[in-house]
Order: sequence, then structure tokens, then C-alpha cells
Amino acid sequence: MIVSAIVACRNEARHIRCFLDLALAQQLPEAEWEIIVADGMSDDGTRQVLEEYRNADRRVRVIDNPGQIVSTGLNAAIRVARGEIVVRLDAHTEYAPDYLQQCVAALEATGADNVGGPARTRASGLVARVIAAAYHSPFACGGARFHDEEFEGYVDTVTYGCWRKETLERLGLFDEALVRNQDDELNLRLVRTGGKIWQSPAIVSWYRPRGSLSALFRQYFQYGFWKVAVIRKHRTAASWRHLVPGGFVAANFVLLVLVLWTRLVGLSSQSRTPIQIWGLVGAVYFVSSIAASLWTARSRGWSALPLLPLVFAIYHFSYGLGFLVGVMHRPRTNLARERFAELTR
Repeated sequence: MIVSAIVACRNEARHIRCFLDLALAQQLPEAEWEIIVADGMSDDGTRQVLEEYRNADRRVRVIDNPGQIVSTGLNAAIRVARGEIVVRLDAHTEYAPDYLQQCVAALEATGADNVGGPARTRASGLVARVIAAAYHSPFACGGARFHDEEFEGYVDTVTYGCWRKETLERLGLFDEALVRNQDDELNLRLVRTGGKIWQSPAIVSWYRPRGSLSALFRQYFQYGFWKVAVIRKHRTAASWRHLVPGGFVAANFVLLVLVLWTRLVGLSSQSRTPIQIWGLVGAVYFVSSIAASLWTARSRGWSALPLLPLVFAIYHFSYGLGFLVGVMHRPRTNLARERFAELTR
């Protein structure tokens, strides 16, 4: 058996050594394996580090990714992969030494088409720790099962993924029109064609979340924006949770416009109803946010409590705003590419 681990990266000089050291420490005694890095034409010294590792270890292969986004890089790596099993990795994630081994074991034991582990996080610094705490709260992300570190069973998507190469080829690989959400879209295609996705807590990795509120806003704005492209392509949402933030932001915007309009045209008495509704919506959200913050802080650390309501709001409003912008603009146009395709890390 040959296993191909694939990763797309660009300008990761600060992280690439740590990633490669952890990746090359993988224990997979029963199989030959390789790691293929698709470099998006890095210009910060990343390529020099990659060449250094390639010269030192024959398992490391480096290829060009002129498309410079994740989906084009992953596809380029899949096409040249020698392995019959393909495992996706991420340069901002740390992996347990048996990560590849557990992926292969789960794929063979379950007969699923895609397997992966739950989304675990490791964060340094207060803001990053609060972002990580919120990430695991159903209030922030809608209760997706891959956020549950203990859940084992069939899911609609997993973190990263492990497939047989023939499965990826049958699906047509990742959609290269998508800068974000390419994993979700591939898994949606897989499920809609009768495929199964399995999550195993034995597959252990730790994602490093963003370290600032502005970076979190940009990240989830893009997630919301590119989610619209997935929905347009399939004419359906994979889950109701993808629609809620956009609906929430839209409702607040409509209520604000109604209040301003009634005041501008001299119908102050008519503004009372939208103000009352808007106040009720705000009060429900505020109480829900405080309750979720208390619940999250109890399990993730009380030091996170003061920032949690703000972080929850950024998760919701950035995703919802990005979603609405995506609805107004066609994600495949040059405008979308120019303004919303730049990766935020």
C-alpha cells in the first residue's frame, strides 16, 4: 500500500518547518508513504525551505501550484499522487504521530468513502484561546458534529479528509472555482451521490485558530461569501446552519431600514412596531449570547468570558455579511476574484 499525504501552501515561511517536522514524524509502518506539497509560487522563502526538506528526505515531493489557491493545489497534488489512499493535510495544523495510520485504519474498517477526525484546536494568546473556545460552541457554528471532539459515526463533513484516490477521481476532484469551502462542497457531492463520511475521534489533529479579531472577521466573511457559490452550484444548502447567519443579518438590516424610512418620511408613529421587533430580536440575541458565553467559559476557562460575546458576534455577523454579499455578487466574476479571493492567512 502507498499513502499520499497532500497539502497546499503559499507564503508559509513561519510555519512550514514545524509542519514538515510533524508530518515526517508520522508512524505508518505497514505502508510506504509520501508527502506532496503544492506550493502556490511562494515569494517569502517558503520554497527554499521546501527544497531543503525535499533534498533531505525522499518522501517529500514539491510541485508548483500556479493557481495559488487551495483547491488548485490539492488537485495538482492528487493528480501526481502515487498512493491509492490520499490524505489531506493543512500547514496550520499539528498532527498526532499516528494520524495517517488512524486515517487508513478507519477507511479500511468502516468502508466509508471519506474519513477524518473531529476539529480540535490549540491556541496561544488570549484572543486565539477565546476564538477557539467559541469555535467549539454550538452557538457559534451551529452544532456541526465535526466540532464535537468525542463524536464517532457518520457525518456530513469532516476536518480535512482521507479518501481512496479512485473516489476523488470519480467525484471530479475539488472545485477549482472555489477559494473557500472546497472541502464542504466536495463532501456534499460525495453524500449526494450516495457516499458515506465517517468521523473517528482516534484521528487526532489540532488546528491553530486566528490570533486576532480582524483576522477572524476576514476568515468568516470569506466562508460566508463562498458558501453562496456552493449553494448556487447544488441548488441547495448542505445544512440549515449555513443559512441562519445571513438571515439574521438581513433581518437586522431590514428592520434598521424600516425604522429610518418611517422617521425620514414623517411617520414616526409607524416606527414603533419595527423598533419593538428590532429590540426583541436584539434582546433575544443578547441573552442567548450571554448564556452561551457562560456555558462555554465554564468548560473552556473563565478567562474567556469577557471576550466571548464579542467573538460570537464576529462569527455570526462576518459570516452573515459575507453570505449576503455573495448573494448580491456572482462568486465566479472577476469582482469576486479580485476582492474576496485573497487568502486571509
